[in-house]
Amino acid sequence: MIPEIVLSSGQRMPLIGMGTACNPIPPNLTSTLVQAIELGYRHIDTASVYNTEDRSDIFVTSKLWCSNADHDLILPALKETLQKLGLDYVDLYLVHWPLRLKEGNRSLPKEEDFLPFDMRGTWKAMEECCKLGFAKSIGVSNFSAKKLSQLLTYVTIPPVVNQVEMSVAWQQRKLMQFCNEKGIHVSAWSPLAAYGTQWGSTLVMENPILKDIAMAKRKTIAQVSLRWVYQQGASPIVKSFSKERMKENLQIFDWELTQEELDQISQIPQKKNFSGEIFVSPNGPYKSLEELWDEEF
Repeated sequence: MIPEIVLSSGQRMPLIGMGTACNPIPPNLTSTLVQAIELGYRHIDTASVYNTEDRSDIFVTSKLWCSNADHDLILPALKETLQKLGLDYVDLYLVHWPLRLKEGNRSLPKEEDFLPFDMRGTWKAMEECCKLGFAKSIGVSNFSAKKLSQLLTYVTIPPVVNQVEMSVAWQQRKLMQFCNEKGIHVSAWSPLAAYGTQWGSTLVMENPILKDIAMAKRKTIAQVSLRWVYQQGASPIVKSFSKERMKENLQIFDWELTQEELDQISQIPQKKNFSGEIFVSPNGPYKSLEELWDEEF
């Protein structure tokens, strides 16, 4: 049984999710997600596979892309997402990035694609999606503590989740503390540093400290890494198309890391895997990585 957290909205969310973001999209994605549900996954980070389960049994997260991050485009964008997924509502709808791109942009942004980002207007439209029942809860993704602080000054419905890159190699201590204080749950994308992908790294899966801990506990390095995320109070979003690995990734809830092991992991050198450099532009709201991530880069 996967543990759940009660979000500040009162909604229950499973503490591990199955991610679907991949490029190119594999032809067996649908069957993989069905398999994931059969194994016990109940949180799908954007998916449309619900033929064998009651809708209320599955927690679905989707995200607002930057090219729709304009007040008047957000509700139509969510309705289009729901139509594609074959759903009446999503459980959680996130602002994917704190920026806005030219309408229709779905690829790497060019200089002319960046537009002014009205965070207040964007969030007002997100709240409207929630009030209309198209999203049970709303949140953000890739927001720094500083940007969250700004957002919280004018919200009516506060964000319940901030989904960010988080792993033993990028531990997000300051952001975790801030979100805990504000009642915002942290969801961790790339908890294994995207190992095996084009933009991923070996920072997690080939770390000697994790190797030693995994060997001593007779666990995999991935299990140790995911358990660490869980013990921080965050929920990992995992992604695998192997049935065996999907099963292994769920086997993190009936054991724990000792304080000594946690202390060892805290000594791992920190390096952000995804820099976000593609969102830095002299024409955009962020002229440098420091402006994009604030003090957390």
